[in-house]
Amino acid sequence: MIKDLKLFDGVVLFTQVVNSGGFTAASLINGHSTSFISKEINKLESRLGVRLLSRTTRKISLTPEGQAFFQQCEQMIIDAEQALGIINQANIEPKGVLKISCPVGYGMSHLQSVLIEYTRLYPDVKLDLDFNDRKVDVIQEGYDLAIRATNQLEDSTLVCKKIASYKSHIIASHQYLTLNGTPKKPEDLLTHKCLSYSNLKNPTKWKFESLTGDSIQVEVPATILCNNAEMELAMVLQHKAICRLPAFYMEKELKEKQVVVLFEDYKQTPINIYALYPSRKHLSPKVRKFLDLLTSVH
Repeated sequence: MIKDLKLFDGVVLFTQVVNSGGFTAASLINGHSTSFISKEINKLESRLGVRLLSRTTRKISLTPEGQAFFQQCEQMIIDAEQALGIINQANIEPKGVLKISCPVGYGMSHLQSVLIEYTRLYPDVKLDLDFNDRKVDVIQEGYDLAIRATNQLEDSTLVCKKIASYKSHIIASHQYLTLNGTPKKPEDLLTHKCLSYSNLKNPTKWKFESLTGDSIQVEVPATILCNNAEMELAMVLQHKAICRLPAFYMEKELKEKQVVVLFEDYKQTPINIYALYPSRKHLSPKVRKFLDLLTSVH
């Protein structure tokens, strides 16, 4: 429980002074006089018991304590603005165009019900859907949101929200194994035909973990490289190769035992589903409501 009712007094003025480079510049931004701002900063320093700013006739600079405090203050202000944004936008009905990119397999298997419910709840939103396994540039191509399925996201300035996690399996058809033999350990893949997903950073490096915790990495011979998981599964069902796929791509095939899961005594790298969007700040109602609905069904 917060007991200090003056907890935020002077904090916004303090960040304005630092960001603008001085009292005069801050006064032009907020309309207060420089003497008023100086007094408020003095009160803040007195309340905290530390000096935040070093002042000279020409410039100001942060003390070490001021630097640490400033970083925390900036985040508090961002959080407060986001909280106000949520309240202000809570009653705004979503509208406009919502442009989404999503992998084909995940979109077909898990997104249909979300999209149907979303259009029912928010009829004023027009959906622009790109079901494609390619990696899109969210900002340059104007997407409001992109859904990605991967075991590890690349570094990015985008906001990342984890939606779900699925097992991945290494699979083959019964006929392929009859003709080529069944690999018993990961190293046996070196003598088999393998199909790798080319959108991954290292598509031919397959990682395994034994039940005892030993980590194994095999550079598989990629007879086929493909950027579409649906095609990968089709090639497996045509007995062309061994493949590694997330479970959500092949729920029907697994249930009907059309494919054989290999290396069940090894832990497989999970595939995570992420929603990526440009910024947390001023998130539009159409995107916020879609994220809420997407999260609620997992």
